[in-house]
Amino acid sequence: MDTQAKSLATGLQALIRKRLQADGGWLSFDRFMALALYAPGLGYYAARQGQIGHMPAQGSDFVTAPELSPFFGRALANSVAQALTHTQTHAVLEFGAGNGSLAAQLLSSLDEQVHSYTIVEVSAALRQRQEQTLQGFADRVQWVSELPTHINAVVVGNEVLDAMPVRLLQRTAGVWHERGVVWNDVDKVFAWQDRPTQERPPIAMEGEHDFLTEIHPQAEAFVRSVGERLQRGAMFFIDYGFPEAEYYHVQRHMGTLMCHQAHHSDGDPLHDVGRKDITAHVNFTGLALAAQDVGLEVLGYTSQAHFLINSGLLNLLEDATQGERGMAQKLILEHEMGELFKVMVLGRGTAWQPMGFVQGDRTHRL
Repeated sequence: MDTQAKSLATGLQALIRKRLQADGGWLSFDRFMALALYAPGLGYYAARQGQIGHMPAQGSDFVTAPELSPFFGRALANSVAQALTHTQTHAVLEFGAGNGSLAAQLLSSLDEQVHSYTIVEVSAALRQRQEQTLQGFADRVQWVSELPTHINAVVVGNEVLDAMPVRLLQRTAGVWHERGVVWNDVDKVFAWQDRPTQERPPIAMEGEHDFLTEIHPQAEAFVRSVGERLQRGAMFFIDYGFPEAEYYHVQRHMGTLMCHQAHHSDGDPLHDVGRKDITAHVNFTGLALAAQDVGLEVLGYTSQAHFLINSGLLNLLEDATQGERGMAQKLILEHEMGELFKVMVLGRGTAWQPMGFVQGDRTHRL
């Protein structure tokens, strides 16, 4: 670990321990996760800008679809273009813009159809990286750190919901607990501690076996908040996850919490805090219900493979090189990103059928 990284890790650990002390020695996991990822100047996303890339030698921890293949953004642009036309808007609002690759792909493909492109970004480090990537679009791109009061735009969020803090629920011997974080002063490490709770998963769990899972109040609150502000437009969310019945199925009795560091995955968010990503799969049923709470309609829900193919990916690849096709196939192959990743589109007002769901729509499974 270099000197700067060590200093950041030490500072973050000290901050979390201070919060623990102020809260009686126990932090719910969502609060711990928020600090680990987003603590100003110290958290994983707040203090670094090189998380996303193809190889660990570059200092990256994971790769997302826009970096994997530019054809991801070009296919998505076809669906965004349709949404802009249907909703009579000329603006895009993106959350979780990462390196800015998706924004560049969308702006290049949509051209004059987009008059303004707004990125909501709370990380100064990531904003700096995005500004470098989007230099050629400086006349149309703007950054904000908070949600606009009114939104008249097509909203895009690729792999943003999975990084929103989750609460952990653990059923042990038939009794539900909330799993939180404490400081082990003997070993000088963060550790787990469960407390009895009245919180429950959104559906009843079969059997009496031990079960660890997540609930997603922050992601659902986020969808409500954006939805309340959406006056005209649509919302595209792309992430890995499941509908509720699959999310809380017995085969996922160990939960979905996962960390990413140097292109390796592990399930220990209490180790190397601030130096690796922490994510959880998305409960798309919960998001759909949250959207309906504020008057939005679910316009479609399907796998990333179906969505991209319906959005014209295969036509876009007709003139691609063999290497480009190989990388683009990772977006739709079932054992790669094609099935695990899902796409949901939400809208307000008169319902219309987005092209991405013409075949293979799974809204009925939500």
